[in-house]
Amino acid sequence: MSEPAEKKFSADEQPVEQVPDFYIPATASILEPSRRTLKQGNTFAIFDPNGDIMNAEATAAGIFHDDTRYLSGTCLLIDGHRPLLLSSRLQDDNAALIVDLANPDIYRGDELVLSRETLHMVRTKFLWDSTADERILIQNFDHQHHRTRLMISFSADFADLFEVRGIKRAARGTTRIDIEPPDKVVFRYLGLDNVERVTRIRFDPAPTFLARSHALFDISLAPQETKVLFHTVQFGETIREQRGNFFSRMRAARHALRHQTARSATISCSNTILNEAICRSVADLYMLISDTPYGPYPYAGIPWFSTPFGRDGIISAIETLWLDPGIAKGVLRFLAATQARKVDPIADAEPGKILHETRHGEMAHLGEVPFGLYYGSVDATPLFVLLAAKYFARTGDADTIRRIGPALDLALAWIDTYGDKDHDGFVEYYKMGEKGLANQGWKDSHDSIMHADGTLATGPIALAEVQAYVYCAKHEASQMYFVLGDIERAQRLAHEAEELRQHYEERFWCEDIGTYALALDGEKKPCRVLSSNAGHALFAGIASRERAKSVAEKLMSRRGFSGWGIRTLAQDEARFNPMSYHNGSVWPHDNALIAMGLARYGLKHDAVSVLSALFDTLHYMDNLRLPELFCGFARRRGNAPTLYPVACSPQAWAAATPFALIQAVLGLEMDYGAGEVRFNRPLLPHFIDEMRLKRLTIGDASVDIRLERLGEDVSVNVLERHGDVRVVVLK
Repeated sequence: MSEPAEKKFSADEQPVEQVPDFYIPATASILEPSRRTLKQGNTFAIFDPNGDIMNAEATAAGIFHDDTRYLSGTCLLIDGHRPLLLSSRLQDDNAALIVDLANPDIYRGDELVLSRETLHMVRTKFLWDSTADERILIQNFDHQHHRTRLMISFSADFADLFEVRGIKRAARGTTRIDIEPPDKVVFRYLGLDNVERVTRIRFDPAPTFLARSHALFDISLAPQETKVLFHTVQFGETIREQRGNFFSRMRAARHALRHQTARSATISCSNTILNEAICRSVADLYMLISDTPYGPYPYAGIPWFSTPFGRDGIISAIETLWLDPGIAKGVLRFLAATQARKVDPIADAEPGKILHETRHGEMAHLGEVPFGLYYGSVDATPLFVLLAAKYFARTGDADTIRRIGPALDLALAWIDTYGDKDHDGFVEYYKMGEKGLANQGWKDSHDSIMHADGTLATGPIALAEVQAYVYCAKHEASQMYFVLGDIERAQRLAHEAEELRQHYEERFWCEDIGTYALALDGEKKPCRVLSSNAGHALFAGIASRERAKSVAEKLMSRRGFSGWGIRTLAQDEARFNPMSYHNGSVWPHDNALIAMGLARYGLKHDAVSVLSALFDTLHYMDNLRLPELFCGFARRRGNAPTLYPVACSPQAWAAATPFALIQAVLGLEMDYGAGEVRFNRPLLPHFIDEMRLKRLTIGDASVDIRLERLGEDVSVNVLERHGDVRVVVLK
C-alpha cells in the first residue's frame, strides 16, 4: 500500500502553534556578553566578565541555590564608575573566578582627579558550602596618595528558576530586608510554600556606610599601598556561622575538586588547543558533578538544568565510562533510589520508570511545575539498564549490580508493560499529566517529532532511538546476567533483543529515504524524515551492517552534516530551522553517540570527521567549551559556527563529548572479564600526532599508553603497567 502524497502548507494554511509549557523565551542571549560560571554542590553563579550580576532578568545571571536565585544583582563601582576590565578568567580547575580591573579616568567637574589605570583591583570569587566568597584587592600604583570610594550594590529577588525561565506567577511570597550593623545585610523571603529562604551579606572590614541596597567604603591609599576587602554571601533555608576564613574555604573548595578528578584517567596530546579543550572539559565535568548520598552525579547544565536529570546523567556516564566509571556508579545508585514505585499521572510516573528530573524550588514544592520528582522521559529507563550492563562489563562490580538489582528488575518490567501498553513490541510515550512534557525523548521540544510534510506526529509515539536503546539494554544485560549466573534470564533477554531487532528493521526502515524513521506515530505510521535519531541506532547496534552504512551516508551528506557537526534534522526537511532547539541545530552529545555508532560499524573515517568538525568549533567557543548546542548553518569559509542564544554552558553531556569522540576514533574498549584494554582499528585525525592515556584502570590494574599517528596507521605502546592487564590492538 503506497504512502499518501505529502502535503506542503502554504503561508496562509500554516496552523497556529501555541507557546508550549516550559518554553524558554529569549529576549536576550545568555551568551552575550560572555558570562563567567561557577558551580559547587547545589549552587551555581553566573557573573558578567567584571564579576558583577547585571541585567539578571534578561540574562539569567545571579547566584542560585536549590532552584532559587538568592542574589539577583551586584555591582562594584569606583567613585561612581564601573571599573575598566583588564582580564577575566576562570582558573583552570574552575575553582575560582579572577577579574583584573582598573579605574577609569575620573573627573570632578572639568578636573581630572584620577587618571585611568592608576588603581589596580583584583576580584577573586569562589563558591563553597552554600557561600559565595569574594576578596577585592586594590593597589595604588601611583607615586601620589589617593582617596577613593568603592560602592558594592546588591539585591535579592528570590526568583524561582522557572520564573527566570519565563513562567509568570499569580502570586509570590513576601520579602524583608534587615540591616545588622556594622557589617551585615539580611534578605528574608517567606515563600507561598511556607519556607523561609535567607540571603546574608557580610563585609570585612565593616563599610563606611551600609544601606539596604549597597555598602560604601572610603579608602585611602599611599603610593604602592594595597588594601583588601572581603565580601561573603551566604544563602539557604538556614544560615550557619561560617567556619574558617577566605583562604581556608578556598583551599577546601580546591581540595574537593582535586579529590573528584583523582579517580579519572588523564589524556594529553601533541595538539595544544585540544589539550586545553580536554582540560576545560575535565574541569567542567567535575564542576558539574555534585556529591549525593549515593555517589557523584553530573548535574545536567547551567543555568536551566543544574539538577539531576536521568537521561543526561546516564549519557554523561556512558561517554565517560572508560575515563571514570565512578561517575556511572553514582548515577546508577542515585537513579535506583529515586525510581518510581507507583502510578502518579501528574508526575508521569509508573512503577519502574527512571527519573527525568528533580527540582527543589518553591514552584516545585507548590506543584506549579510538576518537576519535584518527575518521570516524563521515555528513554531514561532502558538507558538505565544499558548503563548498568556497560558498567558491569567495564568494572566487574557485581556488588553494585546486586544492590540495584531490584531497580533493574522493575525497569525491565516497565519496558515490557507500561512502556508497551499496546503490546506491539515497541516502547511508546504519551503525556499523562496536564503539566507534563508533550514529547518525552531527548528531543523534547513541542515541535520535534513530525512527518515529512511538517505536520506534528500525534501519540502515543515510538521513537527510533528508544527502540534501539531497548535492544541494546536487553542484549548487553543478557551478557551481564550470563556472567552473573542467571542463565535463564540471560537467554530470555537475548531472545527478546533479537525479536525486537527484526521487528525494528521491518517497521522503522524507510527504503525510500535510506534511513530509519524518526518515529512511529499513534497510528503506527512512520515519520519519514532524515534526523540524527537514526544515528543512535548505530550507537546501540540494532542496525544491520548494510543499513548502518546507508544511515551514515545520509547523516554525513551535506543534508545532514553542517561542516561543524551532524544536524538534528536534515536541511531539506519541512521543519528544518538551523536556529531551532531540535530541528536543525547541532548537539555535541548527539554527535558523540553517533560517532561511537560509526566506529562500532567500522566507519572510522566518518567518526574522525565528526571529531574534526567539533574540534574546529572549539576555536570559536569561549573558554574552549562545547555548549549544549549551536546553530546548524552550513559551514562557510572564513565564518565561525553560529551560537544558540539560550544554550546551557557548561553542559555535562557536552563536556563529556570529547572523551566519547576520543574513544570512538581509537576504538577503545575496556573489558574487565578479559582483563584487556583493546584498540580496535585506532585512527588519529591529522591534527594529532601523538596521544597519551594514563591511569587506564581494569580492576586493581592500570596501564599508561602512548599512541602515535604514522600516516593512516597508529602505533600503540605501553609506557607503564601496574598489575595484570593486557593491551590488545585489533587491525
